[in-house]
Amino acid sequence: MAVSPFAEQIEQAMITLREQQAKLAETTRELQNATATVTTKDRMVTAVVGAQGQVVSLTFHTTGYRSMAPAQLGTLLADLLNEARADLGDQVLAAMRRFDGVGESLRTSMTGGTELEELLAPLQAMRPAHLKAEDRRLGGGRQEQFDG
Repeated sequence: MAVSPFAEQIEQAMITLREQQAKLAETTRELQNATATVTTKDRMVTAVVGAQGQVVSLTFHTTGYRSMAPAQLGTLLADLLNEARADLGDQVLAAMRRFDGVGESLRTSMTGGTELEELLAPLQAMRPAHLKAEDRRLGGGRQEQFDG
């Protein structure tokens, strides 16, 4: 018995989806264990922050902080911790960029140039004109955002 091209597309899309889910789970584990470490330019203090932005450690490499005014030391530590948190944010963004285009790829594999597209064509033609114009304004068949 022959398998329909649509069934093959669904199976391939499911395989791709399972692969992406495994990749996402691995990325999630990596990010849960991620840290960012930043040291001041004068190498006086090093800060390490964890995945949730929590302070993991502050290490004072010299005693130079003892002669600093409290406000100056507070500013130095706040800036250092903010820089470490920003570095951690950059790590998260880099990790998530691995998933750029996955949704579009799955959508295209399910509808682009297939018999499903041909099957849906009469329904698309029945759409009210104002919805078709909105699709053009939004740049095509993007999914609408839910704001409710």
